Amino acid sequence: MRKWSIDEMPNFWNVLKGSMSLVGPRPLVRDEAELIGLENPRFTVKPGITGMAQVHGRDSIGLNERTAWDERYVAERSTRLDVAILARTVRTVFSTPGNEDHEE
Repeated sequence: MRKWSIDEMPNFWNVLKGSMSLVGPRPLVRDEAELIGLENPRFTVKPGITGMAQVHGRDSIGLNERTAWDERYVAERSTRLDVAILARTVRTVFSTPGNEDHEE
């Protein structure tokens, strides 16, 4: 279930309710949020089901790198970027770990 991200399906309800977006920084646990600080730009947008950090490393990158990707997303966000992230998400979820493409 985790390999194919099926456990993310309930988050689509949150998107429909308006508390999440399809694309944006992933929600953090309280300890992570406190580490990066609540004044971080990532907290100025709705959290998303997928984001730049997910398509550039998914679970294999640390908090600092995820935060950098999230900050970049906030600075560069656009409809075009969201569509690109959604397309890469599909590729990333359905690729095997050794086949992930890490281009920027």
